[in-house]
Amino acid sequence: MLISRKTIQLFIATIFAVLPVVTFANADTSHVAKPAHSEVVNHENTTTKEVVSEEMKAQEERAEFIQHHLLDSHDFHLFSYGKETGHETHIGFPLPVILWEDGLHFFMSSEFHHGEAVAESNGKYFKINHHDGMIYNTDAKGTFNVDEKHHTTNTKPIDFSITKSIVMILIVALLMFMIFRNLGKSYSKNGGIATGVGRFFEPLVLYIRDEIAIPNIGEKHYKKYMSHLLTVFFFIWFLNMFGLTPLGVNVTGNIAITASLAIITYLITTFTANGNYWGHIFWMPGVPVPMKIILAPIEFLGTIIKPFSLMIRLYANMLAGHVVLMSIIALMYTFSSPIGSPLSFVLAFVLSILEILVALLQAYIFTMLTALYFGAAKEEHHHDEEAHH
Repeated sequence: MLISRKTIQLFIATIFAVLPVVTFANADTSHVAKPAHSEVVNHENTTTKEVVSEEMKAQEERAEFIQHHLLDSHDFHLFSYGKETGHETHIGFPLPVILWEDGLHFFMSSEFHHGEAVAESNGKYFKINHHDGMIYNTDAKGTFNVDEKHHTTNTKPIDFSITKSIVMILIVALLMFMIFRNLGKSYSKNGGIATGVGRFFEPLVLYIRDEIAIPNIGEKHYKKYMSHLLTVFFFIWFLNMFGLTPLGVNVTGNIAITASLAIITYLITTFTANGNYWGHIFWMPGVPVPMKIILAPIEFLGTIIKPFSLMIRLYANMLAGHVVLMSIIALMYTFSSPIGSPLSFVLAFVLSILEILVALLQAYIFTMLTALYFGAAKEEHHHDEEAHH
């Protein structure tokens, strides 16, 4: 007997609809008789409280693990072991801490002992706040003062530290320099033919030139913007890919990084734009004069909104992807069912594959929109073009 495809799909959908109920549901204890002796009641209440306490502690640990992956840090923590025995050992390496507070302070982040100790430098005391990962001025005991909204009121020194995100930025910069330096050398040595690793990246370079830069900027002006477009594309792509590794780096999920990239795009667009670009913003042709006065501030505001959208789009997409992925991984330790954990693992694996595509897609979208902004800044006046024809 043949089973139709719709029947199979309905059966699979029914299984996935029932599984959460089977996995998450607590056992029904309404039919259990109440104990006769108060000692048994107290014992069960104590046991229940201990279970709830352990469950809350586990949830806090998972939340801290997700937060540790998302936030920047002053050390490179790889993994830990021995927590069950009470002697937890952290494997990683410290990074330089550079602060300015009534003078320069330089020491290694190991002085903080993973945020548990107070670091002393030239008579000043500093400590990392676990809630935001920032360094604050404190006393010798490491006291944090909070207001009624539980916000830390301690002052912060000016922080020039080499954090985990900065280390990854330097690694990606060095990697890009080596790859494209060798690609350039292979062109000169082999008559314009790429060799080695450059063979993989050459089609991407040509694609950005032929499908992004030339169509959006034009043959006349695209060359002066190619270095920025290539740098932005590969920089974002490499950082996104490193963010999917067990190293726990989330550079493009840091709004300061995406804001810096967007500001650079805005500055290049602003300082290379021609008169026609500014004429369309401040004195739009073809509309009545009163409307020109009204539209001028709106159009100028649009030039600021464009890089802002670049910043938010990259930041929100990468941050959301990391949050969802880490949350699903945490579910593997939450489920007590032999079905729930494997399902969470499969879902996390599938989402990881999707995140690889998103990493490349976000780099492409950022580069494409950047080229569109550059093209608008260099667009020629249509009346002049018609006069030439």
